[in-house]
Amino acid sequence: KELMRYSDQAFPLETQLFPKHWTVKQYLEEYATDVKGLIQLETQVLEVKLKDENLSTWSITTKSLPTGIDRTHTYDAVVVASGHFTVPNVPEISGIQTWDASYPGVISHSKFFNSPEPFRGKKVVVVGSSASGLDIGAQINEVSQGKLVSQRSESYMAAPPNGDTIICPEIVEFLPPTAYDRGIKFADGRIEERIDAVVFCTGYFYSYPFLSSLNPPAVTHGWRTMNVYQQLFYIDHPTLVFPVLSQQVIPFSLAENHAAVFSRVWSARLTLPPKDEMKAWENSEIDAKGDGKDFHRLPFPMDADYLNFLYDWAEKAKHRAGLSNNGQGKLGTRWGEQERWMRKNFPEIRRAFVQRGDKRSEIKNLAELGFSFKEWKRHQDEN
Repeated sequence: KELMRYSDQAFPLETQLFPKHWTVKQYLEEYATDVKGLIQLETQVLEVKLKDENLSTWSITTKSLPTGIDRTHTYDAVVVASGHFTVPNVPEISGIQTWDASYPGVISHSKFFNSPEPFRGKKVVVVGSSASGLDIGAQINEVSQGKLVSQRSESYMAAPPNGDTIICPEIVEFLPPTAYDRGIKFADGRIEERIDAVVFCTGYFYSYPFLSSLNPPAVTHGWRTMNVYQQLFYIDHPTLVFPVLSQQVIPFSLAENHAAVFSRVWSARLTLPPKDEMKAWENSEIDAKGDGKDFHRLPFPMDADYLNFLYDWAEKAKHRAGLSNNGQGKLGTRWGEQERWMRKNFPEIRRAFVQRGDKRSEIKNLAELGFSFKEWKRHQDEN
């Protein structure tokens, strides 16, 4: 909770170290109090289309879901904050289509997970070991008869397996229904039959159906967002931005720092480089990371460096009379040595938290888990 907070609002002191989902929901609703009146709910965005090439203005068509009425308005700038958890990625594995047709409803994706209850008493395979796989797997494990976790590599966040959880390598084949009873084969040769449910926690594709007219496009293969500068600005028309495209990051603080930057650019307090320089930045990232899903991945310390880069970028903006913070305005979050220490030790912290079991709700801070930045710093200084 110390890392995922916004800069100007802490979580309540009584909140457990890793907040429950309802606590986060309440935190966001309270943070949004001042802007709730500006939000149009039950409104579908049908199209975001460039209206004026020279002004870089946008025509947006929306549909009111209660009335079915379409409306089109013009805007000077657009923030695409729709996230990247819409189009699920289910890997193409040998035999999966035949298996799915033979056992409809057995294969699902984390996108459609709402409750562990449908898995009560069942034999379940959870595929994937990132955050969603760990969280969903933990919930399923409380009610299922048996749980298998299929993963390509060991998760850096996972606690040691408990109960009747079996860790398996990746699935290589969904076995023919004519020869096996709901059978699956793993990379180590292990075969499991009578599988009641397979939940893929294998991520998503980037998708913006309302930007289909964009040229150059924002997506092609879906593994990343295209034509973006610094993981944020649409290069050809920077009045369009895509905050928090990055993965393996802390999203709230990153969203805040992104907003600090693009608001200063749009209010002419910061200036972007020429288009060819922005494109050169994207090409250099492709050379370093490839043109796939790694383009948006920022594992530590890359995430910390990027967060601070954004803060420092916003801090360079021209001061303006009437703004808070002596004319600078709100800047967001900058991680110092203590925050970077927390982020670096996050896997160990999370494992220690999970191992507390039913007593997790009693853990309010790092010290109660036995982690102390001051002690670590003292040892560093002594050495």
